[in-house]
Amino acid sequence: MERLTRTMIRYRWAVVAVWAVIVVASVMAMSGLADLLTNRFSLPGTDTARAETILEQHFGQRTTGSFSLVVQGPPASAERLVPIVRERATKAAAELPTGKLAGVQAVSDSVVTATIVSNLEPADAKGYTDEMRAAAGQIPGAKVYVSGQAAIEHDLDPVFSHDLKVGELFIAIPIALLILAFVFGTLAFLIPFMFSAAAIPATLSIVWIFAHFMELTTYLQNLVMLIGLGIAIDYSLLIVYRYREELRKDQDKEAAIVRTMQTAGRAVVFSGSAVGVGLALMLFMPLPFMRGFGIGGFAIPIVSIICALTLLPVLLYFLGAKLDRVRLVPKRVLERRDAEYNFWMRLARTIQRRPVFFAVGTSALLLALASPVFALELGPGSNKGIPQDLEGVQGLNVISDAVGEGALAPTAIVGNTGRPGGVDSTAARAAIGELITRLRQDPEVAAVVFDESRQHVDPTKRYFHIEVIGKSEYGSPAALDFVDRLRDDIIPAAGFPDDVRVYAGGGPPSGVDFLDVTYGAFPWLVLGVLLLTYILLLRAFRSLLLPLKAILLNLLSIAAAFGLLVIFFKWGGAGALGLISFDQIEGWIPVFIFAMVFGLSMDYEVFLVSRMREEWDAGKPNDEAVAIGLAKTGRIVTAAGLVMFAAFMGFVAGSIVGLQQFGFGLAVAILLDVTLVRALLVPSAMELFGRWNWWLPSGVARVLRVKPSPLARRSRPAMSPSGR
Repeated sequence: MERLTRTMIRYRWAVVAVWAVIVVASVMAMSGLADLLTNRFSLPGTDTARAETILEQHFGQRTTGSFSLVVQGPPASAERLVPIVRERATKAAAELPTGKLAGVQAVSDSVVTATIVSNLEPADAKGYTDEMRAAAGQIPGAKVYVSGQAAIEHDLDPVFSHDLKVGELFIAIPIALLILAFVFGTLAFLIPFMFSAAAIPATLSIVWIFAHFMELTTYLQNLVMLIGLGIAIDYSLLIVYRYREELRKDQDKEAAIVRTMQTAGRAVVFSGSAVGVGLALMLFMPLPFMRGFGIGGFAIPIVSIICALTLLPVLLYFLGAKLDRVRLVPKRVLERRDAEYNFWMRLARTIQRRPVFFAVGTSALLLALASPVFALELGPGSNKGIPQDLEGVQGLNVISDAVGEGALAPTAIVGNTGRPGGVDSTAARAAIGELITRLRQDPEVAAVVFDESRQHVDPTKRYFHIEVIGKSEYGSPAALDFVDRLRDDIIPAAGFPDDVRVYAGGGPPSGVDFLDVTYGAFPWLVLGVLLLTYILLLRAFRSLLLPLKAILLNLLSIAAAFGLLVIFFKWGGAGALGLISFDQIEGWIPVFIFAMVFGLSMDYEVFLVSRMREEWDAGKPNDEAVAIGLAKTGRIVTAAGLVMFAAFMGFVAGSIVGLQQFGFGLAVAILLDVTLVRALLVPSAMELFGRWNWWLPSGVARVLRVKPSPLARRSRPAMSPSGR
């Protein structure tokens, strides 16, 4: 580390030039990134995917890329409106590439719907929504809506954009500025923003490269900016603060930077690796859109480590002392905060006098918060969790009132008889009839649509398509339960010949497949992450016990965050905060929260325990090492956590329940971690473990190629009544 740091300082102008080129090139690449990102969502290897393939190749449509033209007139006007709706729907379909009018029907005495299908993905189809609305026009005496999944996605895009901008520009960044200005007390707080101005564009340029070869989600850009800002602040906080400390000991600027990088820089390398392991979890998820988040999540800490080891020492050399001379907080306040016996030292001494009380009390509180996790109800999402004043949603609600909530995303039962003309065989016809009869008897089915049209039987008569409209919305428990009955009982009982393959896709089945695929792989990937993290921290802390303690405490804080999600969104606590109460937690949220919080929590753990390890290696007894480590890093860890808390609360300020749940879960997990876990539970546990904290047998040390840490006995200095 010393050689690398001195090299960076020696060639500091070259380092600045290289990073300037990287930033300029990255900003140029970022300008074209949005066009490469997509909202495509696929479920490879599932019945949903098989049904979608048949629908696209043989029926020229996708269940998720269709539109509904909804017209609501006065009572008893439906029959009069049908020909007018057919004319307007034909014009609207002409604006959609591969679009065709599948059918027009009166669904009540005042509501007429027209279905327009295409073989486009929703991400592609939604771009034609405005043109279709213009072509459909208005009908005198009636209300006209263009709805469907693609239209709703189109209407949601500006809502997402507005919510995320408000969260970033009016919540996350201003609060981060205030916290950093207060913590640093000088203009040195600008260094973290210089760091992030280099690291974030560089990370997005990597995303830009991968976006040419794989499907990456639209919201990856916001994730990279959010997490990138937090990690950049974390790493620069740790290093700049340590540089200040070293500079007070040694007035030689270069020597102080070298010592800083040997200590805090080393911690950043291990911390970034731990974050990368946690976020890389999503690289191995079987769903493409999650793997896309894994690309960005893995790139963020890697780029941040490189930036911290190369650019940050140069920024400290050029600007560190100069910016530190411009005070924003009075000198006496800074001196009192930086004194060895500060608030964090007093807190550590208080905890060490009653370690059992703090350990048991804090653990009990976290377990109590985590207990509602057993009531966690996962779902694939819901249109009820989005703003109801959008035209697409208003049209959906009109259909729902007339037919059933499942009308917008119906189940698509697709059959392959294996040969041309197979649909007309006696056995196939009998089985289709039996299937339709059983479907109509199911309490969840509102309507079954099947006829001899091109949309239900392909020209070769090898494939058939039955549309099932449910009474409940596609993501509701009733709709998901129906899928289980459909696949396990109704379709097998219809009596199809052995050579006929029948697949259930579309709305509710896609939700079931999403949850099954996600949580079939998730537990095994979590186990792999825990194992890799243990090995990494084993090497970083040179301890058998501390990595295990870190993992268990992280899992406890994440479980508490999941429990709070249930309390606030399912049990009604959200209403008190002005949020949207909702029974289900969207299925992707626990996966993302685990990956992000596990990584970021390890960030704080490495910051804290590395400094404690440093004091132990310097000859301090356990209680002194723990107390000094907390005194030196407590404020840094808390400030970094509060910055991330503010950033995540930016999601909560939005109007979409999924993002509210996501932001709330992340925010409370980080808040619990930097308060209850890092400030109370870690020091109390380490006081109880004593010298066992630092034990690493020589055999294990040889395997890890690190210095062993014997089980040493050290005298404990007497404390004065004040705790000093």
